[in-house]
Amino acid sequence: MRRHIILLLTAPWLLTLIVFWVFPVVYSFWLSFTDHSVFSSGTFVGLDNYARLFHDKAFLLALKNTAFFVVGTIPFTTVIALVLAMLIAEKIPGYKIFKAVYFLPSITSMVVISLIFVSLYSRDGYLHLLGRLLGLAVPENGFLFSTATALPAIMFMDIWVAIGYYVLLFLAGILAIPPEINEAAALDGAGFWRKLIAITMPQIRPMLMFILVINTIRSFQIFIEIFVMTRGGPVGSTSTLVYFVYEEGLRRFNIGYASAAAYMLFILILILSLLQMKLLKGRQGVAG
Repeated sequence: MRRHIILLLTAPWLLTLIVFWVFPVVYSFWLSFTDHSVFSSGTFVGLDNYARLFHDKAFLLALKNTAFFVVGTIPFTTVIALVLAMLIAEKIPGYKIFKAVYFLPSITSMVVISLIFVSLYSRDGYLHLLGRLLGLAVPENGFLFSTATALPAIMFMDIWVAIGYYVLLFLAGILAIPPEINEAAALDGAGFWRKLIAITMPQIRPMLMFILVINTIRSFQIFIEIFVMTRGGPVGSTSTLVYFVYEEGLRRFNIGYASAAAYMLFILILILSLLQMKLLKGRQGVAG
């Protein structure tokens, strides 16, 4: 009787999980081996879609842009968030206000933020005008219309948005450090950077691993910013893997090919996440 009650109570959640997660994942995996499109049921093509990806210049460009985005944002996001969390943990004047200010962009709609930065980056936008007043070499038509600055401009915005969330995570890890350790370090005359390297970093290693993994996953899945701000342009310079999947699946209706690209992204994220966890766990074992 108890089992039936449990099944009854969990049935809505299980049904939702199966219909909106399990079935789409399994079905899209099958579609990745077909040439299915909106206009035809498609036929089984084996690994042709996956092989085609490695000869598709648009996919390789999206892969390159995504890798550049990941490598160019994660170090800055992580380091800046850690330093800010350390400063807040020291309870500098107004630290409660700083916590709210840093976290505010993380809970604001990314669509709204993207539209604001489109205005800031435009030819008549504040950042463009400021650059010209300072005598900097700014793109004539705005930052988002130059192949050299479009992706870095989006990366800058993304770093600003993401920092607040990771500040709170780092802060949670720092505040969990036993206070007597920091008190002993203070008595020994350890400064900010000494405490960061010798005490904070070893103590918050599990949190650091968690942040690096979720930050990597999030960075590989960047889409809203690209969709709202550039639509992959100019000349594909801001096209990313998720945007490539969107273009192939929902604009060109190559469902099978888009599914293969999505699973390539999944495999790439999985491999990198496992490598990160193994590397950080290995270092933790050596430190221990």
